[in-house]
Amino acid sequence: MLLLGIDTSGKSGGITLAEGDAQSFRAVESCPIAGGTFSAQLVPTIAALLERHGYDAQDLDGFAVASGPGSFTGLRVGLSAVKGLAEVLNKPIATVSLLEALAVSSGQQGRIAAALDAGRSEVYWGLYQVSAAPPCEKIREELLSREEFLERLGNSGLDHAITGDPALADFILGAPAKGRVQAVSRPNSEMIARIGLQKLLAGETVSVEALDANYIRRSDAEIFSKGRP
Repeated sequence: MLLLGIDTSGKSGGITLAEGDAQSFRAVESCPIAGGTFSAQLVPTIAALLERHGYDAQDLDGFAVASGPGSFTGLRVGLSAVKGLAEVLNKPIATVSLLEALAVSSGQQGRIAAALDAGRSEVYWGLYQVSAAPPCEKIREELLSREEFLERLGNSGLDHAITGDPALADFILGAPAKGRVQAVSRPNSEMIARIGLQKLLAGETVSVEALDANYIRRSDAEIFSKGRP
């Protein structure tokens, strides 16, 4: 199976062309995309990536896309592009939560908490049951205050906690009810492709109409515009 893994959830993003099956995965090439250029660079980068490796868009078997949590603008650009491409090409879409990708990237099994700093003294966290056989099982995902987050950590019977934000790891370790925590690199488009491949193979896909983002929060512009007559 040939697929594209796309991540526009953070300050910078990326695209990975990958291939694989139930037993193997190979990243053909990954291309970074600078923050602030997603809308201008995403589709041209995809086209150039396919051309470099002798593929046409019709050769793709599916898409794996990071669905958040992340910035409003970045996710909207990425998911809009995937919607357009998947509809024109009639290809399936698998969504991958960044929290899910964090849980998997820990390399641990059991009840895993994954957390990202959401700013404004808030934390976006997910609780997963991770086993040797993918995909992992989502128990919940929530946006919480830091205090609520620490309370959840203490009451969730965790085997492991993981975060992509070193400052958040320091906060957890410095709390009275601290637990084991691991700080790792933020998941990239290759990890999105790796997890997405297994979902595509398992038929865990979403329709173009149902594809939606998991925003950390709505943009201030959107919030304020809804308050206007």
